[in-house]
Amino acid sequence: MFDNQSILTTGGTGSFGQKYTKTILECYKPKRLIILSRYELKQYEMQIE
Repeated sequence: MFDNQSILTTGGTGSFGQKYTKTILECYKPKRLIILSRYELKQYEMQIE
């Protein structure tokens, strides 16, 4: 379903967005995953994880 697709997630560093992102990366192989968020610290922490 999401294999080889470009996916845009808004609010990606919130509780739902983080779980959604993990699920996508564990179950599918997207071509590109773009995560938008207003919080720089949460973006940094998510990038490290």
